[in-house]
Amino acid sequence: MINVIDWMVFVLFSIYVLYLLFYSVASHFYHQAVYPKSQITNRIAVLFPAYKEDSVIINSVSRFLKQEYPSDMYDIIVISDNMEEQTNQSLLELAITLIIVDYGNSSKAKALKTAINKIDASKYDIVVIMDGDNTTEYNFLSKINNIYNSGAKAIQARRTGYKSSSDIALLDNLSEEINNGIFRRGHNAVKLPSALSGSGMAFDAKWFIENVNQLNSTGEDKELEALLIQQNVYIHFINDLCVYDEKTTKVNAISNQRKRWMAVQLYSLKLVIADLPVAMTTGNIAYCDKIIQWTLPPRLIQIGAIFACTIIALLFGDIDDGLKWVILFVAQLIALLLPIPCRYYSMKLLKSLMINGLYLFLITIRNIFKLKGADKIFIHTEHGKQK
Repeated sequence: MINVIDWMVFVLFSIYVLYLLFYSVASHFYHQAVYPKSQITNRIAVLFPAYKEDSVIINSVSRFLKQEYPSDMYDIIVISDNMEEQTNQSLLELAITLIIVDYGNSSKAKALKTAINKIDASKYDIVVIMDGDNTTEYNFLSKINNIYNSGAKAIQARRTGYKSSSDIALLDNLSEEINNGIFRRGHNAVKLPSALSGSGMAFDAKWFIENVNQLNSTGEDKELEALLIQQNVYIHFINDLCVYDEKTTKVNAISNQRKRWMAVQLYSLKLVIADLPVAMTTGNIAYCDKIIQWTLPPRLIQIGAIFACTIIALLFGDIDDGLKWVILFVAQLIALLLPIPCRYYSMKLLKSLMINGLYLFLITIRNIFKLKGADKIFIHTEHGKQK
């Protein structure tokens, strides 16, 4: 019986590891398309949902106003939720549209819906979504315009963190880079749609207007992914178009952030799991892949569980049992290491993993028992004042 259970667990984890390994390897075959400069200049709405982002929003918006794109062809709309009066007054002095809201239960989805319903959205060709702490390159909108005019209706820029001396921020950014490799570059490399990141996103305005009111959870990026893939809209990942965000430096902040992500993934899976048979019979490979992707356990739990099984097999099993788990554990490590840019490999990274890895794993385990309602409650990550 123990041997049967061992093999059942091994086969399950093997599927998850092979999934990650396949796209991790594929990420190294990613070649970004060349998008020629377009003669058409589209009108662009840039949405900045901002919940308690007083410490960063002025800088983010001020920098975005320096875009090389014609100033009369894009509008910045800030949705101010629970921000201080002084911040709102400072925003009003900038060349933007300010929408002040006060939700009982805030979420980015509500902010996006409010913005689209309050502005004359029909005059725009493209909708761009940023976070309150995001900054980007000054040619960001010009590149988005070129990509859109090449036929892309859904675009995801490469979100990455600022340089930080914090070990936690380093690990947070490392996780983002792994996601960029596996779920974005790797998927586009095999002609499957990229995952969305939550910001640095651009959509065909007509499509966005028609679909934004369907967003209901705090995981609006996953809801948007599902809607796009259901409608066979390809999501293009642009690796050389960077959007910089501030990675958290606090353990409790990263814990809350991961708890929300876990709850949202579970919520999203519940919504789409029943669609798997139809997706398979209709040949919607992208949708099948997305459903499988959302069954993946959190990476920290997966690698921790495989490591534990490896140790148990080596101590109490025979040579063959131990060897198969060792191979699986090594394959898991390779899957996670391959997408990481070379610049991250350092003694600082190794030290950070040794100091914080186990603690973050235990926190993730604890969060499993605290998921109820987390997909409905907006968990804010504080920016600009982290220590």
